[in-house]
Amino acid sequence: MPSSLTEMTPSSSAWAPVVRRPLDADQARVFAPMFKALGDPVRLRLLSMIASAGGGEVCVCDLTGSFKLTGPTISHHLKVLREAGLVDSDRRGTWVYYRLVPAAVALLGGLLDVSSLATAA
Repeated sequence: MPSSLTEMTPSSSAWAPVVRRPLDADQARVFAPMFKALGDPVRLRLLSMIASAGGGEVCVCDLTGSFKLTGPTISHHLKVLREAGLVDSDRRGTWVYYRLVPAAVALLGGLLDVSSLATAA
């Protein structure tokens, strides 16, 4: 049984969309931090800003102005997204650049895929 996000893939037989089979405890432990990270409006906005950034990445300096929050607070939210495996980052000089981890978002999308319900109706 995969115990981490890196061991899961959308084509893995180790998990299936929730409409096909319930998650076991280990699977829930892998997915829960991702959903928890996205449960905060600031983090959800940050993820969408990173995901939609031209060039595939965005500098933290371009994210902070969109919020009425301090730099350390934005950094905390980005750290939560990074630790959940939803974004990755690189430091270049003084700035940190963030990019989406498409495989992680694909896993969440696959987990919540309800298309089989529409075809069964």
